[in-house]
Amino acid sequence: MERANDSAFSGFILLGFSNQPQLETALFAVILIIYSLSCLGNGAIMLLSTMDPHLHSPMYFFLSNLSFMDLCLTTCTVPQTLANFKGKDKTITYGGCVAQLFIALGLGGVECVLLSVMAYDRYVAVCRPLHYMVIVHPQLCLQLVVTAWLTGFGNSVVQTALTMTLPLCGKNQVDHFFCEVPVMLKLACTNTSVNEAEVFAVSTFFLVVPLSLILVSYGHITRAVLKIKSAQGRQKAFGTCGSHLMVVIIFFGTLISMYLQPPSSYSQDVNKSIALFYTLVTPLLNPLIYTLRNKEVKGALRRQMRRILDLRQS
Repeated sequence: MERANDSAFSGFILLGFSNQPQLETALFAVILIIYSLSCLGNGAIMLLSTMDPHLHSPMYFFLSNLSFMDLCLTTCTVPQTLANFKGKDKTITYGGCVAQLFIALGLGGVECVLLSVMAYDRYVAVCRPLHYMVIVHPQLCLQLVVTAWLTGFGNSVVQTALTMTLPLCGKNQVDHFFCEVPVMLKLACTNTSVNEAEVFAVSTFFLVVPLSLILVSYGHITRAVLKIKSAQGRQKAFGTCGSHLMVVIIFFGTLISMYLQPPSSYSQDVNKSIALFYTLVTPLLNPLIYTLRNKEVKGALRRQMRRILDLRQS
């Protein structure tokens, strides 16, 4: 590792919004509320998908994995951010920064692949409903999810190693609220054009390729749904798929706007806002979109609430 000039290196200072202390105070309250709601929503989906037999289907297996991933992503970054916003000590150890970068990058890759898997699941459900349980069988579901996790974290191992071994020449002030690849590249005191090109290529693979597959899937889905004669059937199909498509647009839109441009051209304030959105707001929107627009999830929630009330009364 090239840190010869950093023998006394103890960690990084996460500047966050330290130049705007009043904003940090306001953000602390907002982020704490959103984080709490996100944990509650994603935790509820995981519990419902496990406990309710009506939700033991491929779609909810993938959804519970998405909720678990979102829960991990917010927990990876938000507690450190809240501690930095509230206290005067804004440092993070070198090991802590490496761990944060590795986990956040890995989970981001997992979500990209998982969302494309969920689009494939919806494509088979709508376009080949009679063969759905034969094609999307439990073994395939497990294989697809394992592939998503291995692909995401396999890439993260490489990206983290390439980024965190760059020479820093004593610089340790990170103009962000958590450790992220583009910000760490700007901190390096060497030419990072090769790293930037490599990040762009990997980002294209994890963002453009899955997004293209998702759009193709939804093109077929739209064509199939329009052929359904029943208005109620069309509405149900569009409702289920519309929820997933909304998540896709929000998630991929924020990441593409940040990763598919050279780090040297970033506006740090914009970068921080985008990062806040995809690490905090998107994980909150996922359970809200799926529960508010999905009758099966709302039905499962009502059944479990009745079950709890019955247990208390007995």
